[in-house]
Amino acid sequence: MILKLRNILFLTIVGFALASCVTSRKVNYMQKPDKQIPSYADTLSFEDYVLRIGDRLYVYVYSLNEEVMRMYNAGGTNASQMRQQMQQGGTYGSYDLYTYLVDEEGMINFPTIGKVFVQGKTTREVKYLLEDQLKTLVQEIPGYSSVSVEVNIVNRSFSIIGAQSGRYMINKEKMTIFEALAMAGDLGEFNSRKEIKLVREKNGVTTIKTFDARSEDIVNSEYYYIEPNDIIYIRQIPGYSFGINHVTTAIGVTAATISFGVFIYTIVQTGINHVNKYYGKDKK
Repeated sequence: MILKLRNILFLTIVGFALASCVTSRKVNYMQKPDKQIPSYADTLSFEDYVLRIGDRLYVYVYSLNEEVMRMYNAGGTNASQMRQQMQQGGTYGSYDLYTYLVDEEGMINFPTIGKVFVQGKTTREVKYLLEDQLKTLVQEIPGYSSVSVEVNIVNRSFSIIGAQSGRYMINKEKMTIFEALAMAGDLGEFNSRKEIKLVREKNGVTTIKTFDARSEDIVNSEYYYIEPNDIIYIRQIPGYSFGINHVTTAIGVTAATISFGVFIYTIVQTGINHVNKYYGKDKK
C-alpha cells in the first residue's frame, strides 16, 4: 500500500513540477513566429503626437534682442537645463511659471498673443504658428531681430499595471515597447509576454490592443512604438503563482514532497493499526 501511494505521489508531483516549469520559450523575446507565437503584418508607422487637452507645453523664444528674451522667457532662464529638468518628471511646482496648459477649449494663453488654439496640432505646427505671430509683434520693438521658437511637451508619461506598476516618463521622441518594459525592470519570470494589453486614447476614442511581445515581428508592427498616456497591462501567467525554473529545483521539490507524503501516510496508518488492534482486543 505504501509503495502504491508513493508511486501515485511521485507521478502527481512530477506532473505538477513539469507543468510549473517556466521555460525560455515563455519568457524570451525576438522569437520566430510559429503556431504558438503570432506573426504580425508590416504595419509600422510613427505619427507625430498631436496635442490634447491637459497637455503642458514648454515654450522658449530665441532672439538676439535681450528685451524679447526677458519678455517671453522669465528673465532668460537657461532653456536646455529647464527642459531637461522638466522631462525628468516629478511635480510641476515652479515649472507652472514656464509651461502652458492646453485648456478645455484646446487653447494656451501666450503672453502678448493671447489665446492660441493648439489642440490636434503637433509641436512643430505650434512652433510655426507662434513664430508667425511673434514676428509681427516684435517688429515694433526697437532693435528688432527675428525670433525662433522651441516647443516641447513636458511630463509625457506612460503607465504599467501588473508588473512593476507605476508611471514612467517618456524622455525621448520615439520610445519602443521594449524600452518601456526595460524602464519598468522587465516583466519577471511569471508575468505573461503572450497577451500584453495596450490601452490607448486617441481622438477621444479609447482602444484596447492585445499583442505577443515574444514575436520578432513586433518591431514591424503598430505595437512597436508607445505614445504618451498609454497604459500597458501585464497579467500573471495563469497557474504560475508558484513556479519552478530549474530541473534541480523540480527534483528537490518532488523528493521532499514525496518524503513528506510518505511520512504523513505512515503516521496515519500507524494510528489506524493501533486503533484496530485496540478494538480488536476488546472484541475478543
